[in-house]
Amino acid sequence: MHALAKVFIFSVSMLVTGLAPAWADQASPPSVAAPADGQHDFDFNIGVWHTHIRRLKSPLSGASDWMELNGTVTVRKVWNGKAQLEEIEADGTGVHFQGTTLFLYDPAGHQWRQYFASSDEGVLETPSVGEFKNGRGEFYDQESYQGRAILVRGIWSNITPNAHRYEQAFSQDGGKTWETNFVADLTRIKPAGA
Repeated sequence: MHALAKVFIFSVSMLVTGLAPAWADQASPPSVAAPADGQHDFDFNIGVWHTHIRRLKSPLSGASDWMELNGTVTVRKVWNGKAQLEEIEADGTGVHFQGTTLFLYDPAGHQWRQYFASSDEGVLETPSVGEFKNGRGEFYDQESYQGRAILVRGIWSNITPNAHRYEQAFSQDGGKTWETNFVADLTRIKPAGA
């Protein structure tokens, strides 16, 4: 039997037995609110920032040795705000870190994709996909780390006009537990267009 026919028969039987949902006597079921247009969710990120980065040296190893870096992050708007390009340059003890992040907004899905590449590898990583709710952005993807499939979560938080935080965590148990391995605290040096 065709699936649509099964749904129709089930709906009719619910009406006959009096177990119909509350909206059954209305012209149509209640509508679900459309997702908000998130095109401007990353507007806070435009400008030049001082960044203080903490990186876990050996993620998912049980070790807790962190390295610290300080540097500059420059973010500019692309395509009238439907995309952004971020350039990161930071130094720590014996370490020079350069990276770039491309942010692309998907107007149909109302979500952002965040692609990262480091100068060491020169390859765009798997994009993390997500959106902002209540001033907090959560982004997820699945990657391979040391031969294992893991989940990666990125969180944008503590957003004010002159500061914000980005942190990344890995999960090797399907998202039951997370280990934070990268934290960047950013403070504004110059606003957009300055």
